[in-house]
Amino acid sequence: MKNIVLVFFLVSFLFTNISYAIEKGVWKFFVEEEYCYIGSAPIDIEMKKGLNRDPAYILVYRINKSQDKIVQITAGYLYDEEKRVLVTIDQSSFDFFSQGDTSWTKNKDEEVIFAMKKGNILTVEGYSSRGNLTKDKYTLKGFTAAFNKLSKDC
Repeated sequence: MKNIVLVFFLVSFLFTNISYAIEKGVWKFFVEEEYCYIGSAPIDIEMKKGLNRDPAYILVYRINKSQDKIVQITAGYLYDEEKRVLVTIDQSSFDFFSQGDTSWTKNKDEEVIFAMKKGNILTVEGYSSRGNLTKDKYTLKGFTAAFNKLSKDC
């Protein structure tokens, strides 16, 4: 649990301004001093009319000198941490856990990344702390090329 909290604060600190660089429907590669990442914003957002939220995005990042690649989803609102975040990639589904406005896999990053490489659409379903359901869709077109760049150049 300590490691999860430490990673949460580290990631929150590192990725404060990411949403400004990420584009809708495009997978881009970014290099920073201590980490590299690829990211994209949703191509479609479903939520109750009249609700507002900050930008949503998905990242796969790698902290320098580590071979681990971590999948992270930022919702743009505080998740209901009592409910799962469901990620569906074509026909495969994965449960993510959440803390604050961010969700991660439960040690299944490699499985999720494998499905992302083979898939077309990734859908994220999550509940806000106020009980509102959102459904974000991301294209996976261009993901494999961006992921290969992350693996090679980071």
